[in-house]
Amino acid sequence: MEVKIGVQHSPREIVLESGLSAEEVESAVGEALAGKARLLSLADEKGRKVLVPADRIAYVEIGEPSTRRVGFGAL
Repeated sequence: MEVKIGVQHSPREIVLESGLSAEEVESAVGEALAGKARLLSLADEKGRKVLVPADRIAYVEIGEPSTRRVGFGAL
């Protein structure tokens, strides 16, 4: 699942591929924004963790699961 996180006062967004479902990502973001957690913590597919302070989250975009394309053919 591709997740893009916009951070306040930062010109770039954080992009990661997560093994979580869209509902799990949405739940983690909701808890962070509701004040239950001070940090939004997500792990990517390679095991790295991304921590974003909840009060600095500008937006979160949850994309479709990405599939790897093989070959050089045009679609």
